[in-house]
Amino acid sequence: MTEVTRTIRIGSSNGLHARPAKLFAQAAKDAGIPITVSKGAGAPVNAASILGVISLGAEKGDYVTVTTDGDNADAVLDALAELLTTDHDEN
Repeated sequence: MTEVTRTIRIGSSNGLHARPAKLFAQAAKDAGIPITVSKGAGAPVNAASILGVISLGAEKGDYVTVTTDGDNADAVLDALAELLTTDHDEN
């Protein structure tokens, strides 16, 4: 399998805090394949770990890199990108 990587801009107005991080981590976990996410030159963290995702400190407009090499990698990354670019903080 080939590793697939996407760089995605954070859309939530409060960044990847509790609610968006929970949605993202749950979707990564549900994908059933290993997925990592990193910010800048930081070390990649397990995308299915809400604490790992929050620890990135990603704010609105920041770019994160999501990587996987599992089955359906493109479809999984499409779904995760949609979650990350959506503003989950809108009323």
